[in-house]
Amino acid sequence: MNPIDSNAEWIEADGLGGFASGTVSGIRSRRYHALLLTATTPPAGRMVLVNGFDAWVETPRGTFSISSQNYAPDVIHPDGASRIESFEYEPWPRWRYEIDNDLFVEQELFVPKGESAVFISWRVVAGGGDAGPAASLPGSTPPATTDVDITLKVRPYLSGRDFHSAHNENGSFRFEAEQNGAGVTFRSYDSVPAVIAHSNGRYMHEPAWYRNFLYSEEQARGLDAAEDLASPGVFEFSLSRKPAVLMLAAEGHATTHIESIEARYAQVRTIEQARRKYFSSPLERVADAYLVKRGQGKTLIAGYPWFGDWGRDTFIAIRGLCIATGHLEDARDILLAWASIVSQGMLPNRFPDSGEQPEFNSVDASLWYIIAVDDYLRATKKQPTLTDDCHTKKLRVAVEAILAGFNEGTRFGIRADRDGLLSAGEYGQQLTWMDARVDGREITPRIGKPVEIQALWLNALAIGAKVSARWQSLFDKGRAAFEEKFWNEHAGYLADVIDCDHQPGTVDLTFRPNQIFAVGGLPLTLLSTDKARRVVDAVEMLLLTPVGLRSLAPGESGYAPHYQGGSRERDAIYHQGTVWPWLIGPFVEAWVRVRGSTSRAKAEARAKFLPPIYQHLNKAGLGHISEICDAEPPHTPRGCPFQAWSLGELLRLERAVLA
Repeated sequence: MNPIDSNAEWIEADGLGGFASGTVSGIRSRRYHALLLTATTPPAGRMVLVNGFDAWVETPRGTFSISSQNYAPDVIHPDGASRIESFEYEPWPRWRYEIDNDLFVEQELFVPKGESAVFISWRVVAGGGDAGPAASLPGSTPPATTDVDITLKVRPYLSGRDFHSAHNENGSFRFEAEQNGAGVTFRSYDSVPAVIAHSNGRYMHEPAWYRNFLYSEEQARGLDAAEDLASPGVFEFSLSRKPAVLMLAAEGHATTHIESIEARYAQVRTIEQARRKYFSSPLERVADAYLVKRGQGKTLIAGYPWFGDWGRDTFIAIRGLCIATGHLEDARDILLAWASIVSQGMLPNRFPDSGEQPEFNSVDASLWYIIAVDDYLRATKKQPTLTDDCHTKKLRVAVEAILAGFNEGTRFGIRADRDGLLSAGEYGQQLTWMDARVDGREITPRIGKPVEIQALWLNALAIGAKVSARWQSLFDKGRAAFEEKFWNEHAGYLADVIDCDHQPGTVDLTFRPNQIFAVGGLPLTLLSTDKARRVVDAVEMLLLTPVGLRSLAPGESGYAPHYQGGSRERDAIYHQGTVWPWLIGPFVEAWVRVRGSTSRAKAEARAKFLPPIYQHLNKAGLGHISEICDAEPPHTPRGCPFQAWSLGELLRLERAVLA
């Protein structure tokens, strides 16, 4: 039997913000699981156009489903999932279904880079033997032959809704199908991109509503979990004659003028296969899923399926996804795109998906940008062909503008204090990465001087001082104050926040992972060797799990061992013990540093910390790393199954820290 969990999820990203996604079983468990999910204004304005499909095979011995749906209250129908004989997700999702005795049908699906389209194919494989992944596809060797009459029927389910929403039966959905040769166009609603389908079968118009699809993951999150979908008709193929091919594309966002779908399929498949082979490792290839278009530039999606491009996440993730992997042109394009939108010394933390004004509610996004720029400029010294004085100047101008804005004072009480440290925060705003709010209440306010913000600020000042001497004295003052004010000798670790609520001398000694950034994850170590070792040892003892660091130590008030409940309950414990895999990067870097960064220490760290992370790649988002996990064993993956900074930090460890 296949060792991959049937509930594990796969994703095929299009490089525009859209994607196809689902589970190994084929049962859609999220409102975000879709066959064609399009970013109408890349990477935002995302809409689900085609949610999924049912498929079945008709032979002289009967009808056999090769798909399954979950209907309310919790009914699985039809039984196609029980026929899955094997599943693979490299280089793209591929299922093999056992139809009858020695008759098997193989289904594969992929999304080409740069187009909002999905290609699906089906072929007969006799005897269950492996005919090879391309043995029967158009443009390759012939399929397994059979004298049995085999017909495939595919019924797609459409909506045309915002990707965060659910769809209900209504009288406005347009079932009409415009047929033009081998192409069929579906226009569900006004202002929604049309779906254009091309196939080498025939289309039969059989409009119907299918009601009460149930999404178990949304149900567990306390969200609207039921949906009605419209199905205009059925595509029919003769699998005994040749493989079936179906392309679904969003009008205006993909190539839709096609003379031969079989030739187009073979061409796009060959191009996409070659593109994926270009990457040096599977990890590097899946990292490319987060790189998307924004306007004329590029950006990074923070996580699939529901996040957009967030400033903080982008600048943390870029260090591993692009810079450590040597994709410096992509890093340059992303950093330059953000360089032009510095406002009052700040970069946006979020571009809302529906197109409202950018949100600047982050003290650390701009500082992480400076760290990423420094990483990039240091990396370009090894590749002189990428060194461009004009680009370097633009990046340094942005860095200078951020430092000046923070020093002089900007939004949300962000300003350099007299001790050289950075003060930030006001009631009603969450400015650090621990940003959960419930009913307008901040769960971890952290107003004052949070420890990781000081580490970022001091590193940013040191970077700025390499170009402009004006920042050196402020750095020296802040560095001296940091150890003096944050270190607690009795406890043996750093405070999480000082000058809490802007009250001088107040200290929050809650044990959280943020202190690790004073020792690892950033260019500078801000503590003496002995104190740095004590911090690392304490973090390892209280916060380390096989998949990352807990956000709060067990025994602290409010500690939550499991991330469960409705959205309010989950938001309340988001940073109250919940494990964050991205923190494994700064922790392992700190662990190696306090051991002298020797080859032996790096080898030991690789053997000790990386294997559990690699095992995680096959558990939730296949090939990817989750956003969060439960604080206690078995550390069940939670949140986004595909998270950019989680994967980015693993790549940074592999390619830079432990190289």
